[in-house]
Amino acid sequence: MADAKFSSPNEEVRNRPIGVFDSGIGGLTVLREIWKALPNESTIYFGDNGRAPYGTKSHDTIVQYSVQNMHFLLSQNVKMIVIACSSAGAHAHEEVRRHSGVPVIEVISPGAEQAVRETRNGRIGIIATRATVGSGLYREEVLAAANRLTAAGERREELAALSIEQVACPLFVSLAEEGYWNSPATRMIAEDYLSGLRDSGVDVLVLGCTHYPLLKEVISDVMGPGTRLIDSGASVAGRIKKTLIDSELDRSAADPPCHCFFTSDDPEMFEHRAAPFLGGGRPSGTRYVTTDKFV
Repeated sequence: MADAKFSSPNEEVRNRPIGVFDSGIGGLTVLREIWKALPNESTIYFGDNGRAPYGTKSHDTIVQYSVQNMHFLLSQNVKMIVIACSSAGAHAHEEVRRHSGVPVIEVISPGAEQAVRETRNGRIGIIATRATVGSGLYREEVLAAANRLTAAGERREELAALSIEQVACPLFVSLAEEGYWNSPATRMIAEDYLSGLRDSGVDVLVLGCTHYPLLKEVISDVMGPGTRLIDSGASVAGRIKKTLIDSELDRSAADPPCHCFFTSDDPEMFEHRAAPFLGGGRPSGTRYVTTDKFV
């Protein structure tokens, strides 16, 4: 799913922001990793909180929303679009990439490749929303990554009998957004969702939704010490960095970067909920926008 290389952009294009969109605030965990890896880059984040969650929507609806979000970000003169929503990435990545005219990065393939590289017994678990699991894209990306590594002579023994198990965990999104990260109710629900994966012996578990990292402690406790959790945010940031450098789109300006936030719901509520996803530090100046007019 490589994007076209953009040759010799001028300075104005290089200094444009990176555009990031998600169905709500989960994508802020990806934004946090982008800030860590690329501290000189400006960003624009759009959380479509007013139409969340995407994970329960149909394929056509997710594509429609994602394309509208893309057009909004393009109206803000972004140089790259990051689909920081697994459901949107699973259903709309190709459509967004086809029409954007800028590089597009999604969150699924980097996490899938990391899982393949880190498994020790070839048993990989994936937890995500119903829409992401139903798309089958995570499974496809894991198999594609395994084939690439095997063809390159890497990890043949571990991947000879690759096993992939997927489980939809829809309630995790609401628990993360409402701050129930380590409550008895969350542990009970996690046990119900994850016991089958734990008992099957998976040694790597992909957190296939950007909300799930906030529930890492509970998920890790339920799965046990033999299972490694894959939070694809850092892998995504690494791919963004490589794409910017390869495309000569990395920011060259010496002045401090700017970070702007938009939401399709109440800005104050967005800012209140955003701080934990960003690792502390409440954003300010968030503006309200609806993207349904962007077609």
